Amino acid sequence: MFQRAFITTCCVLFAFIAIAWKYEQYLLNPWTRDGLVKAHIVQIAPRVTGPIIHIDIKDNVEVKAGQILFTIDPRTYKVALAKAKANLDQAKAQLKEAKDQADRDIQLAQRQPSSIPQITLFQKKNAVIQAQADVKAAESIYQKSKLDLSFTKVTAPVDGYITNLNLNVGSQVVENQPVVALIDKNSFWIDGFFKETDISDIAVGDKATVTLMAYRDQPLSGSVESIGYGISQEDGSTGYFLLPNVKPTFQWIRLAQRIPVRIRLNNVPDNIQLRIGASASIILHKKSRIKHVKELK
Repeated sequence: MFQRAFITTCCVLFAFIAIAWKYEQYLLNPWTRDGLVKAHIVQIAPRVTGPIIHIDIKDNVEVKAGQILFTIDPRTYKVALAKAKANLDQAKAQLKEAKDQADRDIQLAQRQPSSIPQITLFQKKNAVIQAQADVKAAESIYQKSKLDLSFTKVTAPVDGYITNLNLNVGSQVVENQPVVALIDKNSFWIDGFFKETDISDIAVGDKATVTLMAYRDQPLSGSVESIGYGISQEDGSTGYFLLPNVKPTFQWIRLAQRIPVRIRLNNVPDNIQLRIGASASIILHKKSRIKHVKELK
């Protein structure tokens, strides 16, 4: 009987110690299951308008920076380039003619003073200046036409992943209207939403352990990169008839708001694929930072 009571007491004491230790760790090291994988999304928008004649990608594939994604019909832009080139050549010819006439009149005026009125010389100089301006304008149009033709081949600006592709050959794309979503491969981070009561003790540089729901047996190491400075509030926002929206709350309950903390991952194994919106659990290790501060003191 005594032995049974002793074993029971030891088990209860061990459970109490374990709970106390776990609670202490929770206080020292904030933890949240409200974590999300995020990354920068590059919206690919064509710089010119036209129908697509070729698509070089498929949905959910990886692409490299500079890789061609799709091609817009270039025929209209080739014609515009040829026309711009012809206008540029014409402007250069007119400039040469204006310079030749001005030079001839100046030389004649030097050999035979007062043979050509001064006003005529001024007009010839102005004609040269006007022709030079016409050449510059034609040069600008020519360069723009070259750019427009090059823009018919739309390329990836960064390494990343194509997702939710809804393009087909023959689809009409419009200038500066996004048509492809490209997830930047090198921009992934974790957003952890911690209670505002924990934020005061969190600092940039704190170590973090991130566990993705899809890879529970492979925790990742990281560190706090930044802490959010604000969140959107629902109470007080404008609702129907321009009146404020105010949610009813119980007076004796005050729910702590959650502030986003940005976590930068150190090394991600090759067998782990980060995906935007995936869930993650995060533990921040403040204890190591507190110990380091004490050592510095």
